[in-house]
Amino acid sequence: MTTATDQHDRMSDARRRQARKAGIAALVGTTLEWYDFLIYGTAAALVLNSQFFPDVDPLVGTIAAFATYAVGFLARPFGGIILGNMGDKVGRKKMLVFTIVLMGVATTLIGVLPTYAAIGIGAPILLVVLRLLQGFGAGGEYAGAVVLSVEHGDQKRRGLAGAWAPTGFALATLLSTGIFQLMTTILSKEDFEAWGWRVPFLLGALLLLVGYFIRRTIDETPAYEDAVKAEQAGAAKETKIPVLEAVRRHPRNFFVVVGSRLAENAFAYLFPVFAVGFAVNTLGVESSTTLMAVVIASAVQVVAIPLWAALSDRVGRRPVYAGGAIASIVWLAPFFMLLETLSPPLLIIGFVVGLGIFYPAMLAPQAAYYAELFDTRTRLSGFAFAREVGSVLSGGFLPLIATALLAAVGHWWVILVYLGFLTLLTLIALAFGPETRHEDIETVPSD
Repeated sequence: MTTATDQHDRMSDARRRQARKAGIAALVGTTLEWYDFLIYGTAAALVLNSQFFPDVDPLVGTIAAFATYAVGFLARPFGGIILGNMGDKVGRKKMLVFTIVLMGVATTLIGVLPTYAAIGIGAPILLVVLRLLQGFGAGGEYAGAVVLSVEHGDQKRRGLAGAWAPTGFALATLLSTGIFQLMTTILSKEDFEAWGWRVPFLLGALLLLVGYFIRRTIDETPAYEDAVKAEQAGAAKETKIPVLEAVRRHPRNFFVVVGSRLAENAFAYLFPVFAVGFAVNTLGVESSTTLMAVVIASAVQVVAIPLWAALSDRVGRRPVYAGGAIASIVWLAPFFMLLETLSPPLLIIGFVVGLGIFYPAMLAPQAAYYAELFDTRTRLSGFAFAREVGSVLSGGFLPLIATALLAAVGHWWVILVYLGFLTLLTLIALAFGPETRHEDIETVPSD
C-alpha cells in the first residue's frame, strides 16, 4: 500500500534528480557561453589582429580586434530582452535549448572563417556578424541557466544551487585558456597563426552536442509551472510582456542588477583577456606563461565559487559580493606590479589571487541574488535584460577601453582609476539593494 509519506519521498527524489540534471545543464551551457566569449577574447589578444586587420599598426590592430569582441556585447541586451521574454512566456527549457544551439553554431563557424588575406574586407564583416549571433544567444543563456538551477534546487541553499552556472565560467576559462596554452606550446608561431588558432573554436561543437542532449531531457521548473497555472486559473494577474513587467514591478531591483554588475563583469574580462594581452604585447612575457597562469587561477576558481556561494547562504548575498568587489580593486595595483617583475611565479600568484580567489566572491553569490530579485513570471526577463545592460556598460568594452587608455597614458594606473570608479558604482548599488537569501521565490502572489 502506498502511503502519503512514500509518495512525498518519491516526489522529493524526483525533484533532487531534476535539480542535479538542471545543475549539470547549467554548468555545460554556461561553460559553452563563456568558452565562446573567452576564446574570442584570448584570440583577439594574441592573433586576430594579424588575421583580420593585417594592414594596420599592431596596437591599432589589437584595438580593432577588441572592438569586434565588444560588438558581441552590444547584442547581449537584445538577447536578454527577446530570449528572456521567451523564457518567461514559453518556458525555461525551450529557450535554453535554442540558445545553446545558436551560440555553438556561431562559435564553430568562426573556426572556419576565411581571413582577410583570403577574402579581404568580407572577413572582418563576417566576423562581426558571428559575434553578434554569439552575443544575442549569450544574452539569455546565463540568466536562463541560473534560473533553471535555482528554481529546481534546494530552496534553503539557493546560493549553492545557483553556483553551477558561475562554475561554468571558471571551467570555460580553464578550457579556453588551456587549449590556447596547449596550441601555443606544441605549435610554432607560424603554424599557430596559420591554423592553430582555429582549433579552440572548432572544439566548441563538442560542448554544443553535450549541452543540447542534456537540456532536451530536463523538466520545466515547478515554480514556473505553478505561476502559469495560477494565471490561467485567474488566481494571479496575467503577465503579458514579462520584460516590461519586470521593470515595472521591480524598478529598484532592475537598477541594482545593472549597477552591481559593473565591477564584476569588468574584472571578469580584465584578468583573462586584457591582462593576457598586456603581459604579452606590452611587457613581452611569453604567451604560454600568461596562459598557464590563467589556467591555474581558473582551477582555483572552480573550487572557490561553490565555497563563496555556500557562504552567501549563511551570511547573505550582499556581504560576500561587496567583499569580493573591495578585495578585487585593492589587489589590482599589486597585480600589475607582479606582472612587471616578469617573474613567472609572481605572475601566477597575481592571477591566482585576483582571478582565482577574490573575483569569485562577486560571481558566486550573484547568480542566486539576481534570480531572487524578480518574481517567477518576470524572473528570467528581468535577470537577463538587467544583467546584459550591465555587461555592455562594463565588461564588453573593458578590453577595448583599457587598451585605449593604456595607449593614451602609457601606464596601467589609469586602468586602476577606471576600475575603481566601476567598483564604487557596484558598492552603491549593493547598498541600495535588498538582502534576498531568505526570500520565498516559489509562492505565487495572489491577484
